[in-house]
Amino acid sequence: MPDVSPDQFRVLCGRFATGVAVITAAGRNGSFAGMTANSFTSVSLHPPLISVNVAESAEMYRVLGGASHFVVNILEATQEAISRRFAEDHPARFEGIQFSLNDRGIPVLGGTLATIECERIQWLDAGDHRIFIARVIGGEAREGRPLLYFRGNYPGPGPS
Repeated sequence: MPDVSPDQFRVLCGRFATGVAVITAAGRNGSFAGMTANSFTSVSLHPPLISVNVAESAEMYRVLGGASHFVVNILEATQEAISRRFAEDHPARFEGIQFSLNDRGIPVLGGTLATIECERIQWLDAGDHRIFIARVIGGEAREGRPLLYFRGNYPGPGPS
């Protein structure tokens, strides 16, 4: 039986509402990298593991391949503009964005629902993506409402 077309696959998976995160890391040359992702998930409680899927065509694919650590910034409902900026090929993604550097020199975005500090432990190549698996080594959670993504759109604030 043949695979579904990429367009049909996108429609099918688009029916699953997801939260939105921006993955941030520091490149080997000290530059900052960031990417919007909705393919983030928890993997294990013991040890605490997460995964994120990155297309091989994305800049973050190469950055995470060479980085030992990264941060998952879970966006708040009012941060749609940040999500869009980090989803585009924006030449200066961090310019004008509120962020600080953690003790490893990785950008941590301001105003998010949570930040999850991760140590990359392995990856798995899967189709045109790489699944990065990381141990959660720190983080911070705040109150607020999540930014949601559904059927290719941001449908408005999530539940309280």
